[in-house]
Amino acid sequence: MDVLDPAKVDDILARSAGEMVSLDVLRCGDSPRLSGQDAGHVDVLVGVEAGLPPVLVCRRTMRVIDGMHRVLAARLRGDAEIEVCFFDGDQREAFVVAVLANAAHGLPLTLADRAAAATRILEFYPEWSDRAIARITGLAAPTVGAIRRRASFDRPDSRVGRDGRVRPLSTAEGRRQAVRLLADRPDASLREIARESGISVGTARDVRRRLAEGQDPVPLNQRGARRPSRRGHSPERRSPEAVLERLCRDPSLRSSETGRVLLRWLTTQVKDVDKGKDFVDLVPPHSTILIVEAARGLAHRWERFANEVERRLSSTSESA
Repeated sequence: MDVLDPAKVDDILARSAGEMVSLDVLRCGDSPRLSGQDAGHVDVLVGVEAGLPPVLVCRRTMRVIDGMHRVLAARLRGDAEIEVCFFDGDQREAFVVAVLANAAHGLPLTLADRAAAATRILEFYPEWSDRAIARITGLAAPTVGAIRRRASFDRPDSRVGRDGRVRPLSTAEGRRQAVRLLADRPDASLREIARESGISVGTARDVRRRLAEGQDPVPLNQRGARRPSRRGHSPERRSPEAVLERLCRDPSLRSSETGRVLLRWLTTQVKDVDKGKDFVDLVPPHSTILIVEAARGLAHRWERFANEVERRLSSTSESA
């Protein structure tokens, strides 16, 4: 699929009978669980051999999208094969499907897991509505909206809802078109005006009411230029090395002992993180899940550190 439709995600999980696949060819996928797999849940599944749904696997990469706990339990039982349904899609689509699957059944995702998943989905599909992402992650729509407002990427001009329909965030242009249509065809129905101007019937009714009362047909909050990104950045993120280089040129950090300590610590972190790629092929298969769990745990700690720094900036700005 070229563009994933949030209304079609459920269809992907409507799995038919799968096929038996060797456990040796399956690889750990991009799990929405920040702490990795739960060993206790795996132990519970070891004693359950029947009645479990097929594992969902990306056909191109053979990475497990949904069912890694089942895979680990089958390996502990000494099974050679497991029933699999294949998914044909890219990495972003696979992650969305994994979130919906994990939020819908099995071991529940934590609130932190769901919030982190919502953030990633917003990065992948910023045009999706808060309600569409809320349904997939199991969060409330206002919570997704709050996550969106804290994000640093640009806002699209329209949103795709849970039903797959595209709706503009601002109806300003549609309202102006409705004014022109009402002037040219005063006897046209609101449904016709709405359809031809790309707005809802309720919005068309509001335009007609505003015109009758001598008001501007476009509400004040929709006038003017498009709102820029919340923090004014480009959505493209700089590399850690580029950020570190800029920090090292900051005189306020270089001229103080505490600043130099911070720079030395960050330099070590940035330089060491890429060394991990040299060890990927050295990890023994039986230790893979532990390494993945440790890496994701560290990533989660970095995320908490970033959130703490961001909160401090917000509180400082509010008190200034």
